Amino acid sequence: MSHSPCARTVVSCTLLVIALGVGVTACGSDGNPLADKPYDAADQISFNTPTGAGKRADPDKPLEVVAKSDEDRITDVTAQDATGRFVAGELDADGHRWHSTSPLAANAHYTVQISTEDGDGAPGRKVLTFDTSVPATRQRLKVTFGPKAGEYGVGQPVTAQLDHEIKDKAQRAVVERALRVDSVPAVQGSWYWVSDKELHYRPKDYWPAHATVQVHSNLDGVRISDRLWGGAAAPLTLTIGDKLLAVTDAAAHQMTVYKNDKEINQIPVTTGKAGYETRNGVKVVLEKQYFVRMRGTTVGIAEGTSDSYDLPVYYATRVTWSGEYVHAAPWSVGSQGYENVSHGCTGMNTSNAEWFFDTIHPGDLVKVVNSNGKEMENFGNGFGDWNIAWKDWRKGSALTNGTPDTPKPEDAVRLQPTSV
Repeated sequence: MSHSPCARTVVSCTLLVIALGVGVTACGSDGNPLADKPYDAADQISFNTPTGAGKRADPDKPLEVVAKSDEDRITDVTAQDATGRFVAGELDADGHRWHSTSPLAANAHYTVQISTEDGDGAPGRKVLTFDTSVPATRQRLKVTFGPKAGEYGVGQPVTAQLDHEIKDKAQRAVVERALRVDSVPAVQGSWYWVSDKELHYRPKDYWPAHATVQVHSNLDGVRISDRLWGGAAAPLTLTIGDKLLAVTDAAAHQMTVYKNDKEINQIPVTTGKAGYETRNGVKVVLEKQYFVRMRGTTVGIAEGTSDSYDLPVYYATRVTWSGEYVHAAPWSVGSQGYENVSHGCTGMNTSNAEWFFDTIHPGDLVKVVNSNGKEMENFGNGFGDWNIAWKDWRKGSALTNGTPDTPKPEDAVRLQPTSV
C-alpha cells in the first residue's frame, strides 16, 4: 500500500471530520478513497478485552487498542459506558496504540468506537462492546453532598463528605473527576480539597441569581485503589435566589444591604469591641434562629467577670459556627451607628434585625470591612471559601494544577483528533 506524501496530505484534511463522527467528505475528486463508506476495521486492530457473550473484562486493567500493521493507523477512539461516562485515553504519536488513562467502572457495559485509516488513507471503523466484572472487594466510598436540597443565596458552596480518607493525588483525581456540578446558566467552577474527607465546590464568582445547580456522582463502580471502589451517592439540586449582600463597615458602624447589586437598606450597627473584634471578610449565612440564648461561657468568658453575659437574643442570623451572628441588640441602641460595644456579633435595633432576618437567607453573603479583628477562617468555622482568590482556589483541585482558566476537567475526557 502507498505511503506517498501526496496521499497523506489528502488524508489529513479529512481526519478531523472522521474523528468527530461527521459524514466523510473527500478533499479532491470523486475517486478519492475517503469518499467511500468506512470499511470494517476488525482485521486492522487488536483489542485486549474479551467481547464474547458471557465474558467479562477485569476493570483493574486498562483498555488497549493496537494497530496490527505498520501500514495502518488509529485515528480516534471513544469509549463510553451505558450511563454516559467517557473513558479518558491517549494515542501514541504514530497512531499505532491507544490506551485508557482513567479507571473503568465495575459491573458496567461499555461501547468502544474505533476509527482507522490504511496506508492509502481509506477510513475504517469498528464498534466493540464489552462488560466489566464485579470487583472482589466490597469496600465502597460513600459520598454525601451538601447542603440539603432547597433554595440558597448566591454564596452557597456545595460540599462533598467522604467516608474514607483519600490522600493520594492520583486517587483524589479519580474521585474529583466523578463529582459533577452543573448549573443553568453555566458558570466556571472547581472543587477544593478541604481535607482528606471533605471537598467544597464554588464558582469563580458567585452563582448567578435564580440559577439551578445540580450535583451528582459518576463514581459508582469506579476503582479508586486496590481496596476501594466508588459507591452510589444521592444527587442534589439547589435553586439560587436573588443576590443578597450585606456589607458592614465596622469603622463607620453601618451596614449596607444590596439586592441584585442595588442598595436596598442602610442600618446603624455596632460590632465587636476591643479584644472581641468582629472578623473581617466574606461569610456565608449558615442558618436563622428566631431565639437564641447567648452566654459568655460558650466563648470562653468566665461567669461573673465584667465581660460575662447571659442574654435572650431574637432575630439571630448565624454566620460562623463559633457564635458570630447578626441579631437584635436592644441593649446597645445608644451605641449603634457610633461605637463598637459587642462581643463580636453585629447588633442592631429590633425592627432592623427583624427586617434583616426576613430578608436574608442561608447562602446569602455578609461581608465585614475595616474591623480590627482577624480574617474570617477559610474553613472549619462556617464558609470562608470566598476569601480565597480564584487562582489559589484552583490549587486546591487535584485536576487543575492551579491553572486559572482551563476547560472543566470533566469535559477533557476523550481523545481529541489532530491533523497529521
